Amino acid sequence: MRRLTLLLCLALPSIVLAQTPRVSTDQPVQMSVPAAAPADVESIDAIVDALYDVISGPPGQARDWARFRSLFVPTARVIPTGPRADGQFGLRLMTPNDYIATSGPLLLEKGFHERELARRVEQFGHIAQVFSTYEGRIEKDNHTLRGINSIQLMNDGKRWWIVSLMWEAESEKVKLPEQYLK
Repeated sequence: MRRLTLLLCLALPSIVLAQTPRVSTDQPVQMSVPAAAPADVESIDAIVDALYDVISGPPGQARDWARFRSLFVPTARVIPTGPRADGQFGLRLMTPNDYIATSGPLLLEKGFHERELARRVEQFGHIAQVFSTYEGRIEKDNHTLRGINSIQLMNDGKRWWIVSLMWEAESEKVKLPEQYLK
């Protein structure tokens, strides 16, 4: 029985992958994305820098949302996390378009600048995980916040793509560890 369980555990990922619909960046899935500037997607550093650049700007400055969309695979997720009104911790699953619809007007109205304080990159083959410590400033409110962006990336042999972007802001209960500030 132990051997059968072990074999199933080893085989299950292959079985699930074989039954999962394949998503390719070569063919449109549900929507297409604008063409990216080659310099924005040529490396992990370039795509992370482009992400920070495109969301930052003063009040009244329109963001280049086509550039923002061009960084993400068509089925990407943007996932803010944090405390909910009931005191529990939760997340919100959004698409890049959802993020634009909900945050875009606030970024335009209040102005927002986000800069990277530190970066940790883990890469294996065509995938990468980036922990990017950030400091953000809401200009009109003169409010500063810090946290970590967790960015999952994939290289299709031609360019880097953001597959998901999840973040958590620092709070009284959760402080940034020193290891993520270097």
